[in-house]
Amino acid sequence: MKVHALQPSYNVRRFGAVGNGAELDTHAINMAIDGANSNGGGTVYFPAGTYKCYSIHLKSNVALYLDAGATILAAENPMDPNAPGYDAPEPNEWDPYEDFGHSHWHNSLIWGDNLENVSILGPGKIDGSGLTNGPNPRAKKGEKAEPVAPPATNRATTKFGYPGGDTLPPGIGNKAIALKNCRNVTFKDFTIYRGGHFAILCTGVDNWTMDNLKIDTNRDGVDLDACHNVRMSNCTVNSPHDDGICLKSSYGLGEARATENVTITNCQVSGWEVGSLLDGTYRKGNGPGTGRIKFGTESNGGFKNITISNCVFNYCCGFALETVDGGVLEDVTIDNIAMRDIANSPIFLRLGARLRGPAGTQVGILRRVHISNIVCSGASGSLPSIISGIPGGLIHDVTIRNVHVITKGGGTKEQATTKPAENENRYPEPTMFGQMPAYGFYIRHARGIELSDIHLDYEKLDERPPIVLDDAEGTELTNIKAQHAPDVPEVAK
Repeated sequence: MKVHALQPSYNVRRFGAVGNGAELDTHAINMAIDGANSNGGGTVYFPAGTYKCYSIHLKSNVALYLDAGATILAAENPMDPNAPGYDAPEPNEWDPYEDFGHSHWHNSLIWGDNLENVSILGPGKIDGSGLTNGPNPRAKKGEKAEPVAPPATNRATTKFGYPGGDTLPPGIGNKAIALKNCRNVTFKDFTIYRGGHFAILCTGVDNWTMDNLKIDTNRDGVDLDACHNVRMSNCTVNSPHDDGICLKSSYGLGEARATENVTITNCQVSGWEVGSLLDGTYRKGNGPGTGRIKFGTESNGGFKNITISNCVFNYCCGFALETVDGGVLEDVTIDNIAMRDIANSPIFLRLGARLRGPAGTQVGILRRVHISNIVCSGASGSLPSIISGIPGGLIHDVTIRNVHVITKGGGTKEQATTKPAENENRYPEPTMFGQMPAYGFYIRHARGIELSDIHLDYEKLDERPPIVLDDAEGTELTNIKAQHAPDVPEVAK
């Protein structure tokens, strides 16, 4: 076969890949990757075609290049446990401290462990059609798979019941891309469709650049877990059934490692129906999907030195900044955000005491968060923006400036008298408190909160105060313009 002089040396078709979408090309692709790696590195090239695969093993100093018209297709999960399938989830003694999906990387379409200098590039696509988005497809109703390793004998096993939900047996794949303990990673220009439980899960990955990705998926979009020095720009993530861009700091690596030094800019998140981002129809389901930017819930190591700017939220949930497993969340700036049709709190800050971690884990810290230049229309009428610590665990030094929120309204005088439960050890979500007594901001167990140039409106009469303060000493309110009924105070304490 005559090869163009500029064609990369490691064309997967040279190694036997067929690319017809029917025959398995896993072995040929892994041979191409091995060949590039063994020769010191190179680009593994995918020409136009559909390459059906089980687990692809990334190697150091190797780039995958998906040309226009090239698709890596996740093969169907095998129903027969003795049939070929995805790589088995590796044993992990730290399973008790996070969901199964966060503790395993090898049971993925594309994975790498302890690598350096790896890239996935090009205008092609990764289609996770055959992946599960959580449940074990082999399980009968009510049946759970056996865990891949005996659970550790500590308080977390009994308190949280792990291993448990989403546990998978060998052969079943649940992630499009998973990396663990890697450095110098670049993802650029490709598309992920139907990424399974995680379209991208990267844990302990440092010096990671993501640019111009399009992700339209059936569970989490991008999870940055215990990662350092991450630059994410110009990405679009549609994920109606779970989080879009999710920063975590789990105990999956056996240590409380922070996610820090992260920039996220010029990105869009949404919760339209799966596939409707890529086909341009932007179909709305029964209500806004999740699709948000979130810190948490896994938060053992905390979050430090993070900036988020120039992002758009559409038909999804709002920001969530949570630390509930002992980590420190500090030095975060969020600026220039446009939101429309938001299903819950536009801004949610939660310091909690779930404490899912080794014995002796203490309540963390949430401080020095600066949020500015937010516009939000069509926000949920039931949930205001919430800043809530717990008794003895206070949120400190939060500044929120130049914010305009228009909610659907409709709150009643009865709701204005509610006292939300503390729920200190509950899974953190804005809905955890039930009905709320404010429609704009509810601030509790906090010190040194500054709100300035805040404009709050509702579409339908709301008989709750715009702002409610509860154990919120040192709160400064400057230039507040809030719509409210004549007999309703602007600020209630």
